[in-house]
Amino acid sequence: KKPEALKRLLDRVSSLYIKGVPGIKRVLVTEEQGEWVIRTDGSNLPKVLEVYGVDATRTTTNNVHEIAKTLGIEAARNVLIQEAKSVLEEQGLDVDIRHVMLVADMMTATGEVQQIGRHGVSGKKASVLARAAFEITVPNIVEAAIRGESDPLEGVTENVIVGQSIPVGTGLVELFMSTSELKRENK
Repeated sequence: KKPEALKRLLDRVSSLYIKGVPGIKRVLVTEEQGEWVIRTDGSNLPKVLEVYGVDATRTTTNNVHEIAKTLGIEAARNVLIQEAKSVLEEQGLDVDIRHVMLVADMMTATGEVQQIGRHGVSGKKASVLARAAFEITVPNIVEAAIRGESDPLEGVTENVIVGQSIPVGTGLVELFMSTSELKRENK
């Protein structure tokens, strides 16, 4: 009986905050380049921005959904780029920033932040083969067959799968030559 009571008490106490901002569990105050900086464990950007003395122009979070809700989708896009760039640099990878920007654009194109996965950007593709190529192959193909879907083969992934030229660059141009015109000009 005692452990149960302690567990209930712990649950109640854990949900309370005595002072500070809800959602912020711990803070670490450090000096960086002659300035005092507060780093937090947890996030609550809207409430932190209300705190007197907080510089709203230099306050950020890596919680992309919170950024989108508080500051808008363009700010969320910028955080996605910044976070991805930071991770790639930490790993010693040199990736052109334009590639990272394309991914961030894709993730925020609808006005909301979408994950890249079968429940996000990749799972919403119109192409049956593109959806099947990403993850759960058989269920995607079975579902498409049940619904009577067809694939117009307009994207890169599906054309690579079937061994056709991809519809970009020279693969995008469709040129047809009239042999009768050619014969007439050669006479």
